[in-house]
Amino acid sequence: MNIDSLLLQAERDCQPVFAALEENEITNTRRVLAAFQAEDIATRHFSPTTGYGYDDIGRDKLEAVFARLFGAEAAIVRPAIACGTAALSLCLFGLLLPGDHLLSATGTPYDTMETVIGLSGNAPGNLKEMGVSYSQVEMCDGQTKIDVQGVLDAMRPNTKVVLIQRSRGYAWRSSLQPEEMKDVIEAVHAARPDVFIMVDNCYGEFITDREPTHFGADVCVGSLIKNPGGGLAPTGAYLAGSSRAIERIEARLTAPGLGREVGSYAASYQPFYQGLFLAPHTVTQALKTSILAARTFELLGMKTTPAFDAPRADIIQAIEMGDPDKLIAFVQGIQAASPIDGSAVPEPWDMPGYTDQVIMAAGTFVAGASIELSADAPMRAPYTVYLQGGLTYAHGKIALRTALEKMEQRA
Repeated sequence: MNIDSLLLQAERDCQPVFAALEENEITNTRRVLAAFQAEDIATRHFSPTTGYGYDDIGRDKLEAVFARLFGAEAAIVRPAIACGTAALSLCLFGLLLPGDHLLSATGTPYDTMETVIGLSGNAPGNLKEMGVSYSQVEMCDGQTKIDVQGVLDAMRPNTKVVLIQRSRGYAWRSSLQPEEMKDVIEAVHAARPDVFIMVDNCYGEFITDREPTHFGADVCVGSLIKNPGGGLAPTGAYLAGSSRAIERIEARLTAPGLGREVGSYAASYQPFYQGLFLAPHTVTQALKTSILAARTFELLGMKTTPAFDAPRADIIQAIEMGDPDKLIAFVQGIQAASPIDGSAVPEPWDMPGYTDQVIMAAGTFVAGASIELSADAPMRAPYTVYLQGGLTYAHGKIALRTALEKMEQRA
C-alpha cells in the first residue's frame, strides 16, 4: 500500500465536500460574532471571581451568549460541570422526580449514561435507585430516523422526559440533524405539553447553522471540551433551553432558591469566550479530518459511517475495522502522532462507566478534549473505531498517515 498516494487520492475526492464545509464555517462565524456583539462582550467579562460569585458578569454574559446562539430563553454555562455526562446527569436529575418515566427516542444511550440511568452496574444514586423508570424506542428505517409513532405509543402517563441522542455514540447508526428531530418534538409537545424534550447535543454543535432548540427542544446539553469550546475551554459544560427547563435544572446545579445566582470561577473566562468564537473554525477542521478518514478507508474497502460525502450531524467518524489488532494499531497510531504524550502506547482497559474494555488515544492539551484529535473504541465485535476532533486539518492528515503506517506494520 502506498500511503501517500492513497491519502492524495482521498484528499482530491474530498475537495467539493471541503468547499461546502468552509461556507458553513463562514455562516456560523457570523452567528457567533453577532451574538458577541449583541451582548456587547468586552474585556471586563474575562475577569475572575471567587466565593459566591454574586453579580459575576463574565459568567452571566457567557450564558447570555449561549442562550442567544441556541435560540433559547436561558442557559447554564459553568466550568464546575466536569464533563458532558455530568451535564446530562444534572439535566435528568433536575427534570425527573421519583415515580417519573424517562423515554429514550434513539435506542440505547451512550455507555456512560447507562450507569446514570441504572441500566448497567449499580452505581449509587442512579435514576433507577431514585425510583425513575426507563424504556426506549429503537430508531427505524435502518437506524436512520426516529420512530415518531413508536415514541408516542411508548409514552406513559408518568413520562416526564423524552431523550434524544444526536450523536451515534458507540452505535452503528446515523447521527441526527437538528431538523430531523422536529417531527418528534412537535408530536410529543402536541400530545403532552408537560413532557420535556432533552437533547444530548455532544459532538453536534456548529455542524449546521441551527441547533435542536431552534426546532423546539426544551433543553440541549453538551460539553465545553468538545465543539463549543473550540479547543481552548479547559473544562465545563452547558445546558441551553426553555426557562421552564433551566429553572428546574439550576436548582440541582446549586440549591433550590440559589440557582444560577451563585457560582464563581477564580481563573479568567477568556478561554471560554475565545474558544466559543473559534468553535466554527475548529469544528470545520475536525470535520475535514473525519471526512478524509472516511474516504481513505472507503478506498481500502472498509465500512465507514457516515460516507465521506454524506450529510453530517456530528464530528464523529466510525470505521469498522473487523479485527481487534487493526483497531489497536489504528488507535496507537493516532496517539503516536499526538503533540502530548506521543510516546504513550494505548492498550484496552476497564474504563469507568463502560461495560466493555475501551482503548483510547487522546494526546490532547486539554485532558480528554474530544474536539482535539482522538480515537476510541469499545473492544467488542465488529471492532469499530470512533475518530473525532482535530484542531487543524494538517495535524489530522499527519495522524492518519501515522495510523496507516502502524496498521501496515502490524498486518
